[in-house]
Amino acid sequence: MKNLIDSHFKLTEHNTSVKTEVIAGITTFLTMAYIIFVNPSILSQTGMDAGAVFVATCLAAAFGCLVMGLWANYPIAQAPGMGLNAFFTYGVVMGMGYSWEAALGAVFFSGFIFFLLSVFKVREWIIHSIPLSLRLGIAAGIGLFLAMIALQNAGIVVANDATFVALGDLSQPAAIYALLGFFAITAMAYLRVTGAVMIGILAITLLGMLLGHNEYGGLLSMPPSIAPTFLALDLAGAFDVAMLSVIFAFLFVDLFDTSGTLVGVAQRGGLLDKDGKLPRLNRAMMSDSGASMVGSLLGTSTTTSYIESAAGIASGGRTGLTAVVVAVLFLVSLFFAPLAGSIPAYATAGALLYVAVLMAGSLAHANWEDPTDAAPVLIAALAMPLTFSIAEGIALGFISYAAIKTLSGRFRDLNSAVVVLAILFVLKFLFLD
Repeated sequence: MKNLIDSHFKLTEHNTSVKTEVIAGITTFLTMAYIIFVNPSILSQTGMDAGAVFVATCLAAAFGCLVMGLWANYPIAQAPGMGLNAFFTYGVVMGMGYSWEAALGAVFFSGFIFFLLSVFKVREWIIHSIPLSLRLGIAAGIGLFLAMIALQNAGIVVANDATFVALGDLSQPAAIYALLGFFAITAMAYLRVTGAVMIGILAITLLGMLLGHNEYGGLLSMPPSIAPTFLALDLAGAFDVAMLSVIFAFLFVDLFDTSGTLVGVAQRGGLLDKDGKLPRLNRAMMSDSGASMVGSLLGTSTTTSYIESAAGIASGGRTGLTAVVVAVLFLVSLFFAPLAGSIPAYATAGALLYVAVLMAGSLAHANWEDPTDAAPVLIAALAMPLTFSIAEGIALGFISYAAIKTLSGRFRDLNSAVVVLAILFVLKFLFLD
């Protein structure tokens, strides 16, 4: 068995061992296991059954990790993505008024298109066509979008008729718990505590129980039924013309999130070839897109590669065996549904706010010396939380980039993809909204 594992994952070639890969897998899982609690908390607000979403989250993550590990042979874990699940709930369902079944249909189509782009190798053209400044602005915008959701869920930011938003009552338990969780998670992350986010969520949940602000629902049980969300997607409903921007948003964010994660994690682990390229990139991309399609069939939002995989890389993970270990742990997590159901919104709010900090960090890499680059970055980043929509933020980012570059005479900075998308977004605002 040991020789078989070594042969398949090429452990000797990558100068690693089964023990090292297992430890790396456990480390990666601990850093991203918060999604088991956060995803059902967010998606259930659309009317989806929380227990079914919990099961779908674990199964979609396990499937993505298995394919990434066994087929692409990379130590990169996958699970439903943060930001994308928030867009699914607050943007598509609660904001645009679509059913969660239609939103799942949009997730399926975005995954299918992503799969085709990987098969026909169009992916590189798209990635190279989108300006770096827009990518940075979109990543930061998603972070600010998550921050707004976290602050709203905790009651720290509330609606106000005169100023639209205002500071909530910070003396309320939810606000106190959320801030305490955020402070603790951030401090533990700085101190390099493995699983800081998950520890923070569980600690705040336990504190709430001890102080009588939350009820304990149990620890272990058989997995809930997935029937309420299994194959419930509405493909016909996703064909609505206005849903094209939603499908594009799911596709666009997943495409760049996955590409950036794969290259960044691979570079850190020394997995790039002599030309600085990622071997088996198409397999990795198809693993990601395939997991998104499967996830939509199970009943969860877009599945993507997790930057937290870098924690496993830092622990010595170099092959797909690391991802397989993560998959096994997600399957084991199926039996912890009562614990997931006991996690209150204020416990996950602090985690969302911390993830927002990480994503907003991309603003540091923007070219603030060039206003034709800086302005679209800021427009895309601010539009997402203020319009409560990732799709609208992407659209306004493209329009502002094309318009500012054109009026500045910087035609060389534009390419056909940016121009076409900007025109399509303008037409959408003029005739479809």
